[in-house]
Amino acid sequence: MSTLPALSYLISSICFIMALRGLSSPVTAKGGLNFGIIGMALAIVTTLFMKDVNSYSVILLGLFIGGGIGATIAKKIEMTSLPQLVAAFHSLVGLAAVFVAMAAFLSPEAYHIGTVGDIKIASLIEMTLGVAIGAVTFTGSIIAWGKLQGTISGKPVTFKGQHKLNALLGFTLLVLLVVLLATQSAAVFYLIIIIALALGILMIIPIGGADMPVIVSMLNSYSGWAAAGIGFTLHNNLLIVTGALVGSSGAILSYIMCKGMNRSFMNVILGGFGGEAAAGAGSDYSDKNAKIGSADDAAFLMKNANTVVIVPGYGMAVAQAQHVLREMADILKAEGVNVKYAIHPVAGRMPGHMNVLLAEANVPYDEVFELEDINRDFAQADVAYVIGANDITNPAAKNDSTSPIYGMPILDVENAKTVLFSKRSMGSGYAGIDNPLFFEDHTYMLLGDAKKMTEEIVKALETI
Repeated sequence: MSTLPALSYLISSICFIMALRGLSSPVTAKGGLNFGIIGMALAIVTTLFMKDVNSYSVILLGLFIGGGIGATIAKKIEMTSLPQLVAAFHSLVGLAAVFVAMAAFLSPEAYHIGTVGDIKIASLIEMTLGVAIGAVTFTGSIIAWGKLQGTISGKPVTFKGQHKLNALLGFTLLVLLVVLLATQSAAVFYLIIIIALALGILMIIPIGGADMPVIVSMLNSYSGWAAAGIGFTLHNNLLIVTGALVGSSGAILSYIMCKGMNRSFMNVILGGFGGEAAAGAGSDYSDKNAKIGSADDAAFLMKNANTVVIVPGYGMAVAQAQHVLREMADILKAEGVNVKYAIHPVAGRMPGHMNVLLAEANVPYDEVFELEDINRDFAQADVAYVIGANDITNPAAKNDSTSPIYGMPILDVENAKTVLFSKRSMGSGYAGIDNPLFFEDHTYMLLGDAKKMTEEIVKALETI
């Protein structure tokens, strides 16, 4: 690689690092996004002018089609569908890795890695790892998309001997890799792809809805490592660096998500947590009655409070209630009420989901607090307004050792003087268990659509 392209790729790599740094905080996220755009634009332009490019028609056609589809999706996608979109994009990255690896295997001369039947061993290892990880990412991401979209049940799909089958397929992949190195057989190469595609499905179907945020970040990591592997095959340093950045950041994010649920990564992969299978676990609250409140009750309590802590969850996202929620908060602040927002690391269906929704509604960043920064404040809060959240506020995680979420860090909303739960129904959350906080004396259930209920609260506040 000549000096100028190498320098351009280095600048692109620095831009991608700055993008990750910027995206670590809502305050700097916009700047981080701009760094990412600049880095990618520079990488594309540099690649187009590489001496190995001998035809622009197909490249430009691909850019036009892919760019058009991407722009259309970006304009139409709703914030509630971002997790599904991320999973779908991961599948495309995995599929791209598979196609590039196939092209390199079929035409190694074009990639300067040998000839058909005599590919360099190092390159063969790189492309085989890239194609295997890419295939797992492709089918695994499709299953994750289906579970998030609701086209596939969020219930864990399990069967006898499932883990043993997965282990056998994984071992088979390793054996086939050795065989491929010895024979360079096309049949073995394609068999590796088929087994990896099947393994991607079998790894994700036993995982329930509550663990999907971890799976999305895990697949993000997979897609990065697949890209890095293909980068070695293509001798493209930028692809290696970018893939490594995505792979490592996705792995770190998966760790953070697991820590937020007090679960090891292997528990997520093997546990099948989060679905109907978990229902019935924990204590029985069928003989208890909850207090049903109204918008007028909620408005009176919040307007006369000194401090209100708002806890958003996925129900808020589904109802698109973030804008009216901010309107409610603005009214309360005008009345002298101290308003804060409490964000749990696994609220919603992907990391940062609630932060993005609140930012969309122009909620000030300094009013939004993470779990470790807000939990101590609930004891001084007059009202905790929980909108569309469940498991992340369930005290069973702390005091019921039989609960499937036992040990998961939660928001301590039960310590507030009054707790208002805005939910569609008394139904359970992703974990499939009842929330004992629903039946406490200081809790009022505000049943109905989160957006409609909050709108009624706003109207009530304006008339008090």
